[in-house]
Amino acid sequence: MTMQWNTARFLIDLNRPKVMGIVNITPDSFSDGGQHATTAAALRHCETLLKEGADILDIGGESTRPGALPLPLDEELARVLPVVREAVRLGVPVSVDTYKPQVMQAVLDVGADIINDIWALRWTEPGVSTAPAALNARQVVAQHPRCGVCLMHMHREPLTMQVAPMEGDVVPQVLLFLKHAAQALHGLGVEKNRIVIDPGIGFGKTVAQNFALLARQEALLGAGYPLLVGWSRKSSLAAVKSSSPGSVTALDVHERLVPSVAAALLAVERGAAIVRVHDVRETVQALDVLGAIR
Repeated sequence: MTMQWNTARFLIDLNRPKVMGIVNITPDSFSDGGQHATTAAALRHCETLLKEGADILDIGGESTRPGALPLPLDEELARVLPVVREAVRLGVPVSVDTYKPQVMQAVLDVGADIINDIWALRWTEPGVSTAPAALNARQVVAQHPRCGVCLMHMHREPLTMQVAPMEGDVVPQVLLFLKHAAQALHGLGVEKNRIVIDPGIGFGKTVAQNFALLARQEALLGAGYPLLVGWSRKSSLAAVKSSSPGSVTALDVHERLVPSVAAALLAVERGAAIVRVHDVRETVQALDVLGAIR
């Protein structure tokens, strides 16, 4: 497996695990909606995450929490573009969390390095049976000479994914999907070292399936791509039952720091090259401990 990720401006060395800091420019994200919803607040948060040790910034303008409604294109562009224009001056790789081809093209045009897509470049505009090439997400990425891309597995779509989650053994299904998604990009000329994959924790999976993906995560390395994993503050972490009598198990989203760091550490131990997190400082500290014994 390659241990480098080629992106638009940076060749990212994955021999040491990387921390991707989350920057949500949204009023309704499940964890930090509204906290960084203005351009100025989002940029301040970018700078804070970098001081805390983030290696990559991941900027998103649309909430994709379970039950979330799609955001109009113009509104997503208005949220994301001003932040990306400034963030690319901060000296680190900038990823944009989007599934719309028009947003991908716009952020790449102003210097973004990575497209991080929950739809794995499959989304097409509702009501358009055959989207033209200019509006095809795969073509946007393929036509850019160097940008990195993260392909994520999602069952169904955000509005309905937890209404009817996946059935059966999730690991081989996710592995097969991600292999096919990457192969589709290869067919358009995208080099292997531009691609990482993400199993999509919480995106159309049950609690048991999410933990199966962690327990058997090494199987996903069989796809042959670096693995990006995002457990940060996910609801499955609050569903873990404690064996201590009388302990509190129903964790609010802001009480999931310790489980989030634990999950990130376990993910890296099982081969993840990148962890996508809200709590950068604490995750970096934990990974430093892991690095000291490696």
